Amino acid sequence: MMYNYDDIEAVHLEITQKCQAACPMCDRNENGGVDNKHITNAELSIDDCTNIFQPDFIKQLKTMYMCGNLGDPIVARDTLEVFDLFRSNNDTMWLSMNTNAGAKSTDWWRELAGIIGRKGAVIFSVDGLKDTNHLYRQNVVWDNVERNMRAFVEAGGRARWDFIIFGHNEHQVEEAEALAEAWGVERFQKKKSARFFTAGSERKEVHQARNRKGEQTQAIAEPTKKENKNIALEKTAEIKKTYGSMMDYYNKCNINCKAIEKKEIFVTAEGLLMPCCWVAGRMYKWWHKDYRVEQIWDHIDRSGGKDGIDIINNDLKQVMNGNLLQDIQQSWKLPSIEQGKLGVCAMKCGTEFDPFAEQFR
Repeated sequence: MMYNYDDIEAVHLEITQKCQAACPMCDRNENGGVDNKHITNAELSIDDCTNIFQPDFIKQLKTMYMCGNLGDPIVARDTLEVFDLFRSNNDTMWLSMNTNAGAKSTDWWRELAGIIGRKGAVIFSVDGLKDTNHLYRQNVVWDNVERNMRAFVEAGGRARWDFIIFGHNEHQVEEAEALAEAWGVERFQKKKSARFFTAGSERKEVHQARNRKGEQTQAIAEPTKKENKNIALEKTAEIKKTYGSMMDYYNKCNINCKAIEKKEIFVTAEGLLMPCCWVAGRMYKWWHKDYRVEQIWDHIDRSGGKDGIDIINNDLKQVMNGNLLQDIQQSWKLPSIEQGKLGVCAMKCGTEFDPFAEQFR
């Protein structure tokens, strides 16, 4: 069994599918252009979260963080109230969120700092400076970012700056790190992007961005310096030499599930229970005419469809004891993806190839 309700220590919460940004490598839009036609801009309310997360469950947690696949927590209506729900029921757990920082008022950011307190942090995803951040974080205004980050820190909030290194910003890493220190940011994290990798597990050096009209804008390129590249992506040739192809590796690899390791569940903005954001992230790929062609839908259907994993209208403990999590884990024993092994698990948690972990090294 994957894990029990009483074992859960961490909740990864996607509070909304909405976002004011248009990052070209995000699944909520087509390369930064038109919105993903498969998503509905779903969002969890404070009433939803109060219904889902009972006080005794919150008390057992060590961590709750807001991030997700499609939206930014600062765009959601009830983000402060949801953080307060968790903090008021557990004054020792770690609270955090990832954000582009480009929305809300300074008063909102000060209030957030007060709710989270010192047992938590905000991870600011800022990929450049005034002249470059918007090249990837399209539609995010630098002056808003600076104002909001500084307001949060000055109100006592703990901050981390995550800086994805691209070709267009790698010359600014040291300057950004110095700026983070000047603003009182506790940690500056260089991220070596794992996204220069196609859905077919092939390397790519450039990703073409588009605007809301679908017109080509800038080309987002890999960094040029070796020390700024994700070394896992450099291992694909070695993997292919050993196994024959990336697909042969995924078919044969052992899986060390990060969700099991962290005793974590993922809750989508639709109020659906999933083991992790990566599995949930396969649900609505914009490039599919019929999004249900993805493997994960076989597992969802065997679990009673979306209704069977809905934790707004069903008890969280009841859904956890259902089929989905165990069905996914059982698939890892199958001999190949074609025969039912869940491919996303092999891609994200295979033991010999981990581009995600290498982002932070």
